[in-house]
Amino acid sequence: MSAEVRDDNPYSRLMALQRMGVVANYQDIRNKAVMVVGLGGVGSVAAEMLARSGVGKLLLFDYDRVELANMNRLFFRPEQSGLSKSAAAKETLAGINPDVQIEEYEYDVTTMENWDHFNDRIARGGVDNTARVDLVLCCVDNYAARMAVNQACTEQNQAWMESGVSENAVSGHVQLMLPGRTACFACAPPLAVATGIDESSLKREGVCAASLSTTMGIVAGMLAQNALKLLLGFTEPSYCLGYDAMTDFFPKSLMRPNPDCVLPACVAMQQHYGGQWEPPCANGSGQDGQREADDEAVVHETNEWNISLSEHPDVSDAARNENNMNHLEDEVQMPEAPAAYGGFHPEEDENDAADDDFVPPHAATLEELQDELAKTQLAETQLAEEQLA
Repeated sequence: MSAEVRDDNPYSRLMALQRMGVVANYQDIRNKAVMVVGLGGVGSVAAEMLARSGVGKLLLFDYDRVELANMNRLFFRPEQSGLSKSAAAKETLAGINPDVQIEEYEYDVTTMENWDHFNDRIARGGVDNTARVDLVLCCVDNYAARMAVNQACTEQNQAWMESGVSENAVSGHVQLMLPGRTACFACAPPLAVATGIDESSLKREGVCAASLSTTMGIVAGMLAQNALKLLLGFTEPSYCLGYDAMTDFFPKSLMRPNPDCVLPACVAMQQHYGGQWEPPCANGSGQDGQREADDEAVVHETNEWNISLSEHPDVSDAARNENNMNHLEDEVQMPEAPAAYGGFHPEEDENDAADDDFVPPHAATLEELQDELAKTQLAETQLAEEQLA
């Protein structure tokens, strides 16, 4: 992965993160293998982001086929309609970044006939085909597949991330699962899983879930970003991060494992870690404190504009700020307000300007506002009566 700045180098802007001190070891991304289960509106886009980020290997799983109904989302193209999503994704990603190793599998991970192979690819799907994968991303749209991925990863102590978008397409989430340290998917299952309801019975005939490429793109970005943070350890990853498009709200939390989890492997992993695990501080330590924070000053290779920092050890911050404000007051003159707003005339008596009884000529009184509101409500009532008549 070259850091040379050239127009034909697809990695130069990625390696700039290393030159700027954001990531100490960005080139290590070439040694990382990520499994993506589910290539819908979130999984396919997250896979593309990782491919463009230079990840070493992607293992893609999906048994569905591309349909024209998928075209409201990102990634897939109309001419790929009818192809398996895994094959179409491999074709597209190989064109975007031929340096990425890609394995694609068109099967259901929940069936017994595929279970052993699926577990094998987790255990030996690394870049060298002998070590385990570095991360599993679960981007499926059903609980059965989530539970299958949860069981496989928990039994192998494999870090994985679960993601999803709501049926109304305006909210979503990503969640990092570290077996024995954070809650697994069975620790606090959705109601449909906890009660054993047949998932297919929840769907109404002729009604499909809503889908917005914007929401899915945001959640995919959150997922890929979280994956990079975990893989490269350049800051603390998000353990459970939500998104609500209606309120622009991003709730964040950490879910602890349930001691009474119904998955024996989860309970065993909790005992293995003894309940002593704490998330690393957000100081660049990454997963389980893989890397200590780098406190060394960032040295830039070039400084074309001769920018430097000036220290003032003998001047307090407060005094320096006051000096700056005084300087600004000397340099900046406030424009005169328009006459319609009463204007401001320094030559007038200061007591007149500060008169508490002053009312701008454009301001309405409370009584006038109440009268206007009553007139509006009356007009609306009359219009409604006329429409009913």
